[in-house]
Amino acid sequence: MGNYVDGFVLAVPKDKVEEYRQMATLCGQVWKDHGALSVVECLADDVQPGKLTSFPQAVQLKEGELVVFSWITYASRAERDRINEAVMKDPRLSEMNAQNMPFDSMRMFWGGFTKLVEM
Repeated sequence: MGNYVDGFVLAVPKDKVEEYRQMATLCGQVWKDHGALSVVECLADDVQPGKLTSFPQAVQLKEGELVVFSWITYASRAERDRINEAVMKDPRLSEMNAQNMPFDSMRMFWGGFTKLVEM
């Protein structure tokens, strides 16, 4: 299932979930076409605000929004870097920018991870 993972967490307005799904489907296809092994997008179903930290707190969740947790898997960090470079040049994504996203990209966070355990 790959040795490197990019993870993402963000908030999507409930009334824009379908728009987000369409965008995520296009993005997922672009990443897969360039070599990503898998792309997964999940809507929060059981996340509660915590006392110190939580998914809702991390994205400054507002009324009427849902948390999205997603990840992309790659064979290696080098493959991830190559794929992401190719994705950024893909014309299918040329019209996407922070202004027309179905979510507030300023409250999104992400990072790259090396796999520690897989069962």
